[in-house]
Amino acid sequence: MRNVLLALGTGTALLAAGLAPATAQVSETAAGNMISAEGGALGTITFEQTPNGVLIKTEITGLPEGVHGFHIHETGKCDAADGFKSAGGHYAGDMKHGFLVEGGPHPGDMPNVHVGSDGVLKVEVFNDRVSVKGDTNPLLDEDGSALMIHSGADDYESQPAGDAGSRIACAVIE
Repeated sequence: MRNVLLALGTGTALLAAGLAPATAQVSETAAGNMISAEGGALGTITFEQTPNGVLIKTEITGLPEGVHGFHIHETGKCDAADGFKSAGGHYAGDMKHGFLVEGGPHPGDMPNVHVGSDGVLKVEVFNDRVSVKGDTNPLLDEDGSALMIHSGADDYESQPAGDAGSRIACAVIE
C-alpha cells in the first residue's frame, strides 16, 4: 500500500511541476478531391502536418499509365474548363524549380509518381518545405493551394516547371 501511495504522490508531484510527458498535439490536416481534366472524380489526397513537414497520401484511380510530375501549385482553384491554369504556377516562393539545380527545389517540388497499367496512384510523399497552416509555406494560405498531376515526367531542372507537360488532374487543398 505504501508503494502505491508513493507512486501516486510522485506522479502528482511530476504533474504539478510540469515534468510529466506532454500529450500528443492534434495535428493539422487538409484534404483534396482530385478531378480529371474532364471534371470527373478520381479520388482523394490527404495532407497531415508532422513535426518535420507534411505527409501527403493519395488514393487516385483513372490516371494514364506512366511517370507523372506531381507538384503543389500556388492557388487553390482547379477549373477543368481552363486546363487547370486557375491553379497558377508551382508553389515556388523565391526558390528555383528542380532537385537538380542550385537554388532548388522550391516548396511545390516533389518526386515524380508512377502509375501502373491499372491507372491507380497510391503513394505517400513527404514534403519538408511546406506546412498545412504554419509559418513555413502554408498550403492553406489566403488563396489556398492545389495539388497537380502532369501528363509527363518532371525532368527536375527545366525552369520554371520541369517540362512535365499538360495538367491532367488537380485537387484543391482544403
